[in-house]
Amino acid sequence: MKLIQICRNTVVAIGLTLSAANVHAEELTVATFVPPQHHTNTVMFKWFGEELAKRSGGSLTMKLYPAGQLGAGPVQQYKRAVEGVADITFGVAAYTPSIFPKTMLAIPPGKAESSTEATERMLAVFDQYLADEFKDVKVIGLTTAAGIGIAATRDMSTLEGMAGAKVVPYAALTSPIIEAMGATPVQMPVTEMYTGLSTGTIDGTYATYNNMTPPWNFWDVATHFVTNVPVQHAVIFVVMNKERYMGLSDEHRAIVDELAMTESSMKLAESFDGADERSLKMMSETDDKKYELVEVTAEERARMDAAVAEGMKIIFADYAERGIENAQEIYNAINR
Repeated sequence: MKLIQICRNTVVAIGLTLSAANVHAEELTVATFVPPQHHTNTVMFKWFGEELAKRSGGSLTMKLYPAGQLGAGPVQQYKRAVEGVADITFGVAAYTPSIFPKTMLAIPPGKAESSTEATERMLAVFDQYLADEFKDVKVIGLTTAAGIGIAATRDMSTLEGMAGAKVVPYAALTSPIIEAMGATPVQMPVTEMYTGLSTGTIDGTYATYNNMTPPWNFWDVATHFVTNVPVQHAVIFVVMNKERYMGLSDEHRAIVDELAMTESSMKLAESFDGADERSLKMMSETDDKKYELVEVTAEERARMDAAVAEGMKIIFADYAERGIENAQEIYNAINR
């Protein structure tokens, strides 16, 4: 009888232990507007999910909801994190510029020529200049999509070629720069640019190599891809609902902290730069091209850089009118 009782007690103890484990198991929901095959899903979020599970022994996991399953479109991604529609969201700062005026100073052309460079620069100034814009969330990562070229339906490798062209910048913020180059800025989300180029609604758009190839396929509708232009950057964020983060156990919260900022940001940058490398290789290996790859000359690039400088004066003046007197200081710090 005593042995039977011991066995019963053991079974009960095991059951209680398993129940406790189930209670403390956590699954984080991740909302993104890009399709499942997008490189941020197959690289960054795949890595993030694997690291959560590995470091927690399987008690902290994540579930990805791509293609707007938790809310259509990219515009409300930050709001969805703040309101807890998803635990974690992936979004673009330029879609809600009033929330991120200082962070958006990483968008205009500066010294960064890649996502990795831009990420390192943003992280270096984050605590001093940008952190207060993210006070309502837990920041998981920050990076950029580096717009290293212009996908166009005409040759825009000179200021004369850009004159009068309808061009989509990476943010309305940089409209003065587009205007200083002689073009007309047109605001359009990336999901509409293929059609815009196809129908002539726009003549060109800032783009990455990755935009030219699948899944975006701009190479089907663009006649030119112009490189060595002043690089614009689309600032990308991954943020977490603050209450959800604070509600995690100390152990799980520590794991999120380990992965957040430097590790996740650089993984995002790796995702964007890696996608560009693969797309550039694909472009070089494709024989039946419908577009011409054109590089801006050093002389013409100097003219474009001068136009950027003129546009930045207007941008800084606009910031000052909105009460942000140190915009040029922030921009210079990012591009130190």
